[in-house]
Amino acid sequence: MNAGFGSWLLGMSLGAGALGGMHGMASGIFIVLAATTFGAALLYAISGFGFAVLAAPLFLLFLDPAPAIQLVIILSTVQSIVVLRGLLPAIAPWLLLRLALGSLVGLPLGLVAFRYADPFLVRAAAGAMIFGFAILMAVSRRRSGQPGQGKHWTAFAMSPGLDLAAGAVSGIAGALVGQPGPPVLIYLLLAGATASTVRATLLAFFALSYGVTLASHAVTIGIPAPTWLAAGILIPFAFLGGLAGRPIGDRLGAEAFALLAIALLAVAGAYTLGAAALGFATA
Repeated sequence: MNAGFGSWLLGMSLGAGALGGMHGMASGIFIVLAATTFGAALLYAISGFGFAVLAAPLFLLFLDPAPAIQLVIILSTVQSIVVLRGLLPAIAPWLLLRLALGSLVGLPLGLVAFRYADPFLVRAAAGAMIFGFAILMAVSRRRSGQPGQGKHWTAFAMSPGLDLAAGAVSGIAGALVGQPGPPVLIYLLLAGATASTVRATLLAFFALSYGVTLASHAVTIGIPAPTWLAAGILIPFAFLGGLAGRPIGDRLGAEAFALLAIALLAVAGAYTLGAAALGFATA
């Protein structure tokens, strides 16, 4: 796609208001959004996690919150489906089912808490918890042995009850802070699940979660046609990022995968803390 035409079309679809009164989107901004979509999709295909962590902050820099978040939801849904096709054999179906059922239980609890809780305190607490777990896992893995020695630190063994509990916490976190991924990722890493199982199960879980979220937005809030058009323009970049990242993820060793996941958790926690601090400062 020609960058000039793409930037004009995306600017027209999102409207002048979304761009601070500009009549069209500058080519530079279009390139940033397209590159962000590609990079986030690449990271997502490699790790099974991280699309929203990378894409949402940059999208919010250039777009109004409503179209930015809905674009992330649409692109995440499409990206999950694209990447998941090659990972179906690695999915643990019963684990996925229990996580999904737990998430359905936790979702309404999170919605109730969201209505009455202080959003800044909730985000700060969630960010601190995620960041703290990332540090804990990094330190624990370093003490358990060096890469290649066959030593893997695990905090507990997986069980159906813990699967349901992790899913419930994920549902609560999704409703409260819009991040259902970290609780499931933390649980699978602490339980010592294999990298292929973590990656495939996360992608399948996100496909279900984002699919339900997208349908909910469409039915209750409504997604304007311009947002769908903008998503259609960016989807090819997500598709290319997913195709490029999938073979890298397939070759990623267990230790490298764990380190990448821990780094992403640290970024997610720091971003959530930062968003809470910024919201509190500007309230």
